[in-house]
This record gives sequence, C-alpha cells and structure tokens, in this order.
Amino acid sequence: MATADFHLAVALDGTGWHPTSWREPEARPRDLFAAGYWADLVAEAERGLLDLVTIEDTLGLQSDDPRQVGGRLDAVLVAARVAPLTRHVGIVPTQVVTHTEPFHASKAIATLDYVSTGRAGVRVRVSHCPDEAALFGRRTVAAGLLDDTDPAALAELFDEAADYVEVLRRLWDSWEDDAEIRDAATGRFVDREKLHYIDFHGAQFSVRGPSITPRPPQGQPVVAALAHRDVAFRLVGRSADLGFVTPRDAADAADLLGTIRTEQEAAGRGGETVHVFGDVVVFLDASAAAAAERKERLDGLLGHEYRSDAHVFVGTPAELADLALEWRAAGLSGLRLRPGALPHDLEQITRGLVPELQRRGAFRTGYEADTLRGLLGLSRPANRYAVLEHPETPGSAPAARRTASQHTH
Repeated sequence: MATADFHLAVALDGTGWHPTSWREPEARPRDLFAAGYWADLVAEAERGLLDLVTIEDTLGLQSDDPRQVGGRLDAVLVAARVAPLTRHVGIVPTQVVTHTEPFHASKAIATLDYVSTGRAGVRVRVSHCPDEAALFGRRTVAAGLLDDTDPAALAELFDEAADYVEVLRRLWDSWEDDAEIRDAATGRFVDREKLHYIDFHGAQFSVRGPSITPRPPQGQPVVAALAHRDVAFRLVGRSADLGFVTPRDAADAADLLGTIRTEQEAAGRGGETVHVFGDVVVFLDASAAAAAERKERLDGLLGHEYRSDAHVFVGTPAELADLALEWRAAGLSGLRLRPGALPHDLEQITRGLVPELQRRGAFRTGYEADTLRGLLGLSRPANRYAVLEHPETPGSAPAARRTASQHTH
C-alpha cells in the first residue's frame, strides 16, 4: 500500500537540465542572474509541497559550446537570497568541497539555516577536473580520474570530502545551544565554557575552531551527496543524511540502496536514518506524445539526443507517479527530479505529479514540519560537546574568534 511518507525534491539548474532549454518560449534566460528568477522557481516548488530544492553549482563553465548556457551564480548566495521569501521548503545549495575551506562553508550554511529558520542543507560535491584545480593553483588533479586509471587518487578526493563533512559537523556543534546568555544586566553575552575547540587533524585539514557562528537552528543542517560509484556510495554511508543515486530501474534502485546500507553499517551508522532519493530527468506533458515531441525538438536544436547520468523520463505526470511508486517499493525514500526545461517541467511536477501522488495516498497534502530535518523525519541531534565536562575552553571570546580562523588546507 502506498504511504504518504514519500519525499520529493527538485534540482534547479539554469533554465533546465536540457542544454537547449534556454531556447524554449517559456524560458527566461535573460533573468538567470536575477534574484527574482530563482525566487519564482523556489516559490513554485513550495506551492507544490516539495520537501526541498537543490541548487546546482560547479567551479567551471557548464559547456564550451557558445550555443549553450554558460555562467552561473553562487548557489549558497542564491539560497540565502531566496530563503527568507519562503516558509516551508528546504533549500540545499551545492558546495564544491575539493577546493574550498570547510570553516568558511560551515558558517555560510549555518547562516543559511538562520535566515531560512531551520530549512538549510548542503550538497557536498567533489571536483575531479584538472581545469577546476587550475583555477586555484594550490593542487593538481590528474586527468581521467573517473576512468578508474587511478582509483587511489579518486579515493583520496572522496576521503577528503568525508573529512570536510566531519569538520562542518564539529563546527556546527562547537557552540552549545545555550551558549549565548545575552544578559544586559551582567554584561555577559556568551558563556565561554560552552564554546569548544574541535581540534580536527586530518590529511588535508587542521581546524581548531570554534566557529564564529552559533549552533544552527537545526543543530545540524542536512548534508547530502550525489553518488554514482563505490567511493561516492561510501561517502554517503559515512557522512550524509541524504544520498542521491541514479538508478536505471527499480531493481537497480534496490541494488544501489543495498550498497549504501552496507556502507552505513561499515561506518557504524547502521542505526541512523540516511535517506536515499533516486534522480530522474523529466520531460512531462499532458500526453506522452507531447512530451516526446518536445524533447525531440530540444534534441534537434542540440544536434544529438540528450543523455544524462540519470534516468531520462519522457511522459505524463501519471506515468511518472507509476515509476515513483515502483522505486518507493524498491526501498527509496523519494525522488530528486531534474526538470528538463524550466519553468514548464517544474510546473508539471507541482501541478501534475503532486496531485496524482496525493490521489494515490502517497504524498502529503500539507507541510507537517517547520524544518528540513522535520520534513525528512530526522530528529534534531544532540550536541556532541554538551555531554562533556568542558575539558578545554577558549580563554576569551576574542581569542576564540582568532583560533577559529587558524586552519590550513
């Protein structure tokens, strides 16, 4: 029997996931760098009662082809801009972790959790592209890492990502929930005994802490990652609250889910909830023929058939609901849908797929929680440092802020 605990996310990228979607009549390519464009998309997702939106980001151009969209805004900053304009939907920007500092990301995502009143997350992304490494000049990344010619180097990048997430989580906990006193009469704003050094030492990072941002409203914002291969499945199992996978069908979805559960057990997290969503690129219309015609037209502009790392679905919202419930029966917690063209396919999701799933008793009819963790059925975690007897505390508030910035990559 279908249950209403199925989750839906949408992945926002430019004018849509098809490279020629910007040429659609409904597209708004001139607005891509305007806040209102992103605010409208996220508002539509919220009207559809979706759990969350992810906002794509990379350190390189999407394509070298001048006929395709090139350039993008910073996902975290976009998220911070649109978050106060919404009330319920979770907002999960992408953060490339390979060439950035976890200290900076921790306070940016903590800030996003504050401005969204507890609806923030972060999708951590590993960069394996030499061109992106060259933008920073601090390390080299060998070409062709994804062809399995250097599995050790690829594993090193994903191990670094796991360390990055660990630093994020420790920094979010480095302020206890009641560390801020704010007592004007006594002049005490912060209880220094409730700020903690995290003293993380890893292969790539050495971070003392504490953070300069108090513990986020959710305690721990949701951490997500996209996984295509063993090293990424391990990252999800070790470090994430939410994993995105790219099944071909329901049987493949069950296999991928089993792999992640095995990695959870190996990491000692077998008792924790780690959601796994299946990614699907969607081209939706009232009839399957209309959806196919639209994709064929976009493919014609592209010059070849559009393909993706994820399953490409072309059909009606009702047919997509059939697939969703098949994958739900295989054990997935939900779907992350990648609209082929915006806003058309997003509206087909919110105004077509969602009502269809509701009719089948498989999706909520209203928001039932105020935080992203709440929407996903994740409890607010206890602070890892609050149970300690404060063995070491910063000597003064100014000193704590100085030590928090003493970290190296």
